[in-house]
Amino acid sequence: MTSKRYKKLPKDSNKLKSETIDKILNIIKANCTTKFDESVDLNLRINNKQKKNEINLRTVVNLPGGSGKKVKVAVVCEDNKINEAKGAKADIVGGDDFVEKIKNGELNFEKLICTPSMMVKLSKLGKVLGPKGLMPNPKLGTVTNDIEKAVNEAKAGQAEIRNDKDGNIGLSIGKQSFDDNKIIDNFNAIIAKLEKEKSTLNIKGDLIKQIFITSSMGVSYKIKLEKNF
Repeated sequence: MTSKRYKKLPKDSNKLKSETIDKILNIIKANCTTKFDESVDLNLRINNKQKKNEINLRTVVNLPGGSGKKVKVAVVCEDNKINEAKGAKADIVGGDDFVEKIKNGELNFEKLICTPSMMVKLSKLGKVLGPKGLMPNPKLGTVTNDIEKAVNEAKAGQAEIRNDKDGNIGLSIGKQSFDDNKIIDNFNAIIAKLEKEKSTLNIKGDLIKQIFITSSMGVSYKIKLEKNF
């Protein structure tokens, strides 16, 4: 059943002429009529259907304006790395004992970082970590010896870029309460990351087909890119 609040929102907004993000943000925020701090979300469609192979993107981008989310970070490492992880304010730190807890289903964290040598043990827990999207991955910067950097970046705010089989990518770029500049900085960081990723892929035509922006409980608007890529 459609709520009274939703009925008051603009209709068919996704059919309007596309505009740059700086011109749409004030409309997105005006549509945030709930009592909580709604997130500002992007939905992208990429050109992943290629003749020779299907494009599968999976990477992470550090958001300069932050994510507005508190992320519970866990670290699996050797004993000589424990103090480094704790100094970086990781929420949970452990070695073999922690691996056993994960094996038994204790997944009370949102991001898991580990050192390369401990990854051998975690790789056997694919059935536990995989479905939750928690398996550490070198491409995402979560398999590393630089524990301090990885924890700090995860805490500061990151967005994972990952497309589904239809080429759709969904991610948050901030909160309604953020200054516009922070949201725009986050958006530009994501676009820059995708542009960098395209340069490493064998893609014919543009990588991005469409981008829409919305809020958690709002309606979507089409974003106009400054240039095609």
